[in-house]
Amino acid sequence: MAKNSNTYVCQSCGGVSSKWAGKCEACGGWNTMVEEVASVGPSKSLAGGKSSSGKKSKGVEFVELQGTSTPLPRRISDISEFDRVCGGGLVPGSAVLVGGDPGIGKSTLLLQALAKLSQKYNCAYVSGEESIDQIRLRAARLGLSDAKLHLAASNHVRDIVATLNAHDAPDVIVIDSIQTMFTDVLDSAPGTVAQVRLSSQELINAAKKHGSVLLLVGHVTKEGTLAGPRVLEHMVDTVLYFEGERTHQFRILRAVKNRFGATDEIGVFEMSHLGLQEVKNPSALFLANRSADATGTAVFAGMEGTRPMLIEIQALVAPSALGNPRRASVGWDNARLAMLLAVLETRAGVGIGPNDVYLNVAGGMRVNEPAADLAVAAALMSSLCDEPMPEDAIIFGEVGLSGEIRPVSMIEQRLKEAAKLGFKQAIIPTMQEGKTMPSANSYGGLRLTQLRHVSELRALFGQISQQKRGDAVGQKPPLKRFAG
Repeated sequence: MAKNSNTYVCQSCGGVSSKWAGKCEACGGWNTMVEEVASVGPSKSLAGGKSSSGKKSKGVEFVELQGTSTPLPRRISDISEFDRVCGGGLVPGSAVLVGGDPGIGKSTLLLQALAKLSQKYNCAYVSGEESIDQIRLRAARLGLSDAKLHLAASNHVRDIVATLNAHDAPDVIVIDSIQTMFTDVLDSAPGTVAQVRLSSQELINAAKKHGSVLLLVGHVTKEGTLAGPRVLEHMVDTVLYFEGERTHQFRILRAVKNRFGATDEIGVFEMSHLGLQEVKNPSALFLANRSADATGTAVFAGMEGTRPMLIEIQALVAPSALGNPRRASVGWDNARLAMLLAVLETRAGVGIGPNDVYLNVAGGMRVNEPAADLAVAAALMSSLCDEPMPEDAIIFGEVGLSGEIRPVSMIEQRLKEAAKLGFKQAIIPTMQEGKTMPSANSYGGLRLTQLRHVSELRALFGQISQQKRGDAVGQKPPLKRFAG
């Protein structure tokens, strides 16, 4: 007969220990070990081929790889940014996990999406954090009082699973949030690793059995990762992160895992008094307040998943009054900024050492791709020499440690987006051998300048300075030199 024994489970990684410890040996987290009751029984071998009831187990049924499968139908919410991140819509029988900081707008977005879906499907919203009256008040503020939604305030997994197993189970159901759900099979409190894991497993199995779309809301830790066991991200089909600053009106929905679509896809929303409004052309919005003659700025043509986006990179190089100059960046990796500054010092002869360096990605965006290296370098040089970049130019390219500028992927999509928004020239890496240089007519007359080494970018700034001064006095002055 099975007996109960107490174990200690890490609430960050799910590591199990037989005794309490202040530090988890698996992940190194402090004060994360919580006592839980686990059922321990005699070990049984699976080699006998019989289950615990004495019945002989059946073998796995295999099918041939060659065959036809019907395309998976999608349930479209008519919120194009949300559908784009989900891969074109919600797949029946799938489980989607939506994570984000408290107050970022997760519940608001899902309530708006559910209101749209309720026009065509049977939809339900189950909240373990708010009462029904609170949900109705929020729906009234968003203008969704007439939506055909079914509401429930419950955190009992057994009751929710019984609803999903019924013949009239909802086609789409939202669980807000998974950390508040609990099952009476376990004695641990809601939000613990065991409760989150078992509750998620029961809900996902019930949803897949009926073909319902399950949308789980997940809390995040102070490090920005989803709270609870990491196995939760493996159990679901799609993981979405809702990013953005509370004080900023823009919100970004990012897909980090999707079994039915592309990963690293993003959707851009703007917070308003009517909730989250989708931004159909984020490039134009991010560049709306850009100053044409400002120094220290460069327009980067980036890619977020399959979507090209033009983003303004801002840099400020200022004399430092400290012994150790500051290096601060918002929206870009600090370590990559330090590496790029070292390359500019060593390979291009740009003396930035005694100055403070501040870098910002406008619009609250976060840029992760290496293709932004050349745009950051251009913004730094522009601020250092006090010469603005051409207002009609975009720039992108990866910078290596030897100073070489490496080609990047999806060049055509970046250039087409720039031409669509009225840009006239582009500074890009040198094309690889065997690839022809695209003509200017291919992208609405966009003039292309190819660079092979980061030192050529410094010379380009000198040419810009000469051209501006020559136009003013009718002659070309000597090349302006950078500090150092």
